[in-house]
Amino acid sequence: MLISVYVPFLVTAALTLLAPRPARRLAPGPAAWALACAALVTAAGWMGSLALLAFTGFAQIPQVAAEGRWSVSALRAEDPVYLVVAVVSALALAAGVLSLGVAALRQARQVLWARRECARLPGDTELAVLDDDAPQAFALPGGPGRIVVSRGMLRCLTDGEREALLAHERAHLRGRHYLFRTVWRLTAAVNPLLRPLADAGCFVLERWADEEAAARIGSRTVVARAVGRAALASAADTSRSAALAATGGAVPQRVRALLDPPPPNRTLPFVAGALLLTLCCTSLANAASDSEQMVESARRAECVARAGAVVTLQAGQPMKGPALCRAHHKHHED
Repeated sequence: MLISVYVPFLVTAALTLLAPRPARRLAPGPAAWALACAALVTAAGWMGSLALLAFTGFAQIPQVAAEGRWSVSALRAEDPVYLVVAVVSALALAAGVLSLGVAALRQARQVLWARRECARLPGDTELAVLDDDAPQAFALPGGPGRIVVSRGMLRCLTDGEREALLAHERAHLRGRHYLFRTVWRLTAAVNPLLRPLADAGCFVLERWADEEAAARIGSRTVVARAVGRAALASAADTSRSAALAATGGAVPQRVRALLDPPPPNRTLPFVAGALLLTLCCTSLANAASDSEQMVESARRAECVARAGAVVTLQAGQPMKGPALCRAHHKHHED
């Protein structure tokens, strides 16, 4: 456990530094799934390692060891964890849990807001056109969700660009992209180091919808023009944080990617990421197993030490090994 418990921290740092840049250049669909898996696994590994460090450090406090009936010296001999490390780990763990609860509450409120907005929109079709001169276009998640476009936005686009815009928003709903955003927001709340993954993921979602729109209408250039004109026409609107909009993400990079050929399917980055995530899971499982064995060993050591001080055979010969522990337990029961 002495080394393996720290591996999830290293994997998280490596993915945070190395993953966002190539993810923006890979095929967006697989990249989105890879970033979501990376965020979930590293967040779980982060919390698990913090919990193991906190437990191991606090377990070496004599009062805690007395309640658990294990040997402090045995624990320190096998895996010494300084109390300051345990305290910092416990505080980070508590902060992560609290932040996760707050983020989950915010996400729930946004989902409820989106559903209420869907119910208030006129008509019962997938597309709702607002009689508003302000250029707006976004997708509202729900059951099944709706696409909202203002007349001001429609006037800014040609017929082909309107089709591209609607195909983009429809791709968001069909792919349930709001679930990916929820995963990234919650994992970033648990561990702030994962925010670069969340930022890259939001860009990848917009690229994913762009590529699907280009495949559906058969023209990457038209989609690029639609994205550019929609971004120029629409004003910044931060009040719709639960919405997925065609004007989201880094628009110049999206337009540039659409004017280039589709991104090739590469396997090496995904294989490398999968190996890192496997290493994270394996190390955490190994650390948890070592921690359990360490506690059991410390309990046996404490059992032998206590029994040796108070129990002897009726013939006056000292007991050894498992018989000593059984006699010690019988002594406590008596």
